Amino acid sequence: MATTTSIGDRQMREYDDDDAQSSPYSRKVGDRLRVIRRQKRLSLQEVEATSADEFKASVLGAYERGERAISVPRLERLAKFYNVPVDQLLPREDLSVPADQDPAAARKIAVDLIKLSQLKGQPFEMLVRFLKMIQVQRQDFNGKVITVRGDDTRAIAAMLDVPVDQAGDRLDALDLLFHP
Repeated sequence: MATTTSIGDRQMREYDDDDAQSSPYSRKVGDRLRVIRRQKRLSLQEVEATSADEFKASVLGAYERGERAISVPRLERLAKFYNVPVDQLLPREDLSVPADQDPAAARKIAVDLIKLSQLKGQPFEMLVRFLKMIQVQRQDFNGKVITVRGDDTRAIAAMLDVPVDQAGDRLDALDLLFHP
């Protein structure tokens, strides 16, 4: 909370780490926090309840609106709660290529991450690590499905020891393709 300290005729307002005036960067951080929370399919109230009230809905909402700055230790705890790397809660420039300009976009494969996590063995563990790397690069943490592009399919084919044009068929045979 903010406190007011009297110094002669002047008053000085002091802020703790969580108070801040809205700034463009605070709003960008807030937008990023909201994106991750929504990818996790959590409401503000659900975050409060599942975090044992560590992250109050009203305070988290103020962070997301950019009305309040989040301290680094608190940001780290929120990243752990969301199970994402802390840097993914911070804004960065969008370096992705729009889908309509991506020639590999026509060859996308959606992988069911939940089913994949249940498989044991080196190729599957390697595939999980590879797909987590893609999640971090794309800042996509829904945790259930990831769509891989043509270039990524080559690496998957190598991990599964099949020709590139058979990677989708092999994933389908393993029941790893996501079918909405």
